[in-house]
Amino acid sequence: MNEDAVREWIQKAENDLKIGKDEMRTEAPVTDMVCFHMQQCAEKYLKAFLIFHNREYPHTHRLGVLVTLCAKIDPAFESLVSEGVDRLTPYATTLRYSEDFYVPPLEETERAIALAEKVKEFVRARLREENFQP
Repeated sequence: MNEDAVREWIQKAENDLKIGKDEMRTEAPVTDMVCFHMQQCAEKYLKAFLIFHNREYPHTHRLGVLVTLCAKIDPAFESLVSEGVDRLTPYATTLRYSEDFYVPPLEETERAIALAEKVKEFVRARLREENFQP
């Protein structure tokens, strides 16, 4: 395990979370970009867990795929499926590259933040259980 790489991925995830939460405090938050950063936060936390376990990760934004890979290491990750974490996946590409213009409402954006924070807390707890302090 490369501890520095794990910490770097976690720092990048934290940066995405901070950018999104900071934007939400503005007068007119750009919700599509907040949602994008929440997906990125979750993705990077999941990849950090895989890196911690010396696993290769696919170059994908599909959180369901990453959760499944993490669940092969720790079956508790299956709980993230029931939490609906994969609902963040479309924010990685659809909001940025789709021809359809979509701006998520504030309530949806707040749910995206909550899901990203759920992944963060879950992964950090699992890493602490393995005596790794993120």
